[in-house]
Amino acid sequence: MSTIAPDASRAISAEFATQGLVMLDAPISGSPVTLAQGSAALMVGGDRGAFERIEPVLRAIGPKVTYVGSSGLAVQMKIAVNLLLMVEVIAFGEAVALAEKGGITREIAVDAILKSVAASPVLAYRGPFILDGKMPATPLADVTLQQKDMLLALELGRNLGSPVPLAAAANEIMNACRGLGLEHRDFVTAHEVYRRLGGQP
Repeated sequence: MSTIAPDASRAISAEFATQGLVMLDAPISGSPVTLAQGSAALMVGGDRGAFERIEPVLRAIGPKVTYVGSSGLAVQMKIAVNLLLMVEVIAFGEAVALAEKGGITREIAVDAILKSVAASPVLAYRGPFILDGKMPATPLADVTLQQKDMLLALELGRNLGSPVPLAAAANEIMNACRGLGLEHRDFVTAHEVYRRLGGQP
């Protein structure tokens, strides 16, 4: 259920097969918040018959289950989803910092975004973290963890010959977070990087 390289998942599955066993890759898309709400999503790759046999168990973990295809494809899909998630959250920080630089308060900027067409489930629960005193002491996903997924996306893009320039930009913002000593925070702290780059206190 981890987010790992597709080839690593396929190699593990192949090792299981030598023992007459079947392994499915079934990474979870969600956070402690979505898990608590009972709305986590699972993507599943591997033998279709094995998937159908355990589908009720998977739906007990999360109600949104998608069979993606053969072994390794579910973790590949999860990497793609995490790329989108990262870019979205980082763009949110960039947008709020821009609004603040122009004189709009952070509270109003966050409120306006969360009421706009750009709002999303992840921004609804993660966006308010950038308000004063709202950053959780225990991050949902810290900078180091999220950067691991961006590195997987960059590797996958290279292996497939598919351009991922936004993943590269997101990775650089995570580098900046680490350079500023913010790697222990939830990765929405990218907003702080944009503020500092823009000369805001």
